[in-house]
Amino acid sequence: MSAERVLGLSCRLCGKRYPKEALNFCTDDFGPLEVIYDYEEVARTFNREAVSARGQSMWRYLELLPLDGEPTVGRHVGRTPLVRADRLAKVLGVSELYIKNDAVNYPTLSFKDRVVGAALSKAVEFGFQTVGCASTGNLANSVAANAAAAGLEAYVLIPDGLEQGKVLGAMIHGAKVIAIEGNYDQVNRLCSQIAFRFGWGFVNVNLRPYYAEGSKTVGFEIAEDLGWRAPDHVVSPMAGGSLIGKIHKAFKELELLGMLDGPVTTRMHGAQATGCNPISATVKNGVSKVRPVKNPRTIAKSLAIGDPADGFFASKLIRETGGWSDDVDDESIVDAMKLLAETEGIWTETAGGVTLAVTQRLIEQGRIDRDESIVVCITGNGLKTQEPLLERLARPVVIKPSLEEFEALVEKFTPALAAV
Repeated sequence: MSAERVLGLSCRLCGKRYPKEALNFCTDDFGPLEVIYDYEEVARTFNREAVSARGQSMWRYLELLPLDGEPTVGRHVGRTPLVRADRLAKVLGVSELYIKNDAVNYPTLSFKDRVVGAALSKAVEFGFQTVGCASTGNLANSVAANAAAAGLEAYVLIPDGLEQGKVLGAMIHGAKVIAIEGNYDQVNRLCSQIAFRFGWGFVNVNLRPYYAEGSKTVGFEIAEDLGWRAPDHVVSPMAGGSLIGKIHKAFKELELLGMLDGPVTTRMHGAQATGCNPISATVKNGVSKVRPVKNPRTIAKSLAIGDPADGFFASKLIRETGGWSDDVDDESIVDAMKLLAETEGIWTETAGGVTLAVTQRLIEQGRIDRDESIVVCITGNGLKTQEPLLERLARPVVIKPSLEEFEALVEKFTPALAAV
């Protein structure tokens, strides 16, 4: 790919331009940096026909990703199912509902494989040999796995007390996993110090502008799988607040390049847990400044970021698109996890329970029209967060190897059969 498609970085606050480098903030006003592209150059090779002829991974959208060459990390990431969820739609009383299911993403079963594929491929281009991250779980797994596959040394820093499935998912790949006594925001601050002290490539610190671009592929895939159209509504979980904005950016880039049937009118909705709701509180209170949550308390640990880096931009986007944000308690999270599993056979982690529970609430509030198209983003797999369910689900019934006992059990489960 020609390097001319990726022009460099730009401050999202003041617009100051920077070359392609491992830097995530403006040196003038400390605003976050974002990758910028030459869209005329992109349009030379990027169109529906070209994309359709390419391999089934997120790299089919390579011209709109921040690499100067071919990807070297995460070559098989992406192209997860967009599931038409008719059984769930019937329960919710809506007509057109889809689940964007990144719970089956490769290789670590979360959407974080997308952002890591972009960030670590860029890290290789920059010549980094050691990489790392601050993580609430899914990112730790993805950095560890993808770094191992790329032959990179990895340091993964996590808050102490994460779900064991996520801790093991990082350690099995040989990463140096370090648990910190504190919350995610404290871990992230330490990682910022480490990245600049040792000159390492931390995906969500000095590589963050490139990392964040990987999230756009969720939006590209949604639009392509809907027949090159943007849905009426997207409900996205929010932790740091980047994903919701990048999905919308993806729709707008496709619109700019003339690849969509009709304009983008998508309303973006953000979902958070009540125990850590800095962005949803900002939206609901009608203010512009995000007030950090100092002590997050929720079973949705992957969303427990009290001081979200993109909180201001996420809340601004929600308002501008006519969307909304809400938050739900732990009981509602578990209920939604069970509902998704029982209707569509999809086992999501707690973050997905947050997203679906908020979707239900927005439908009931009338903020999402029941006759419009709705996409719910499921970003991680339930296998990683089993702890919240252990005390909330019944244990299996135990019987002897006897047909009589089984028949009695069936009658108990299905009383109508007793009359047969």
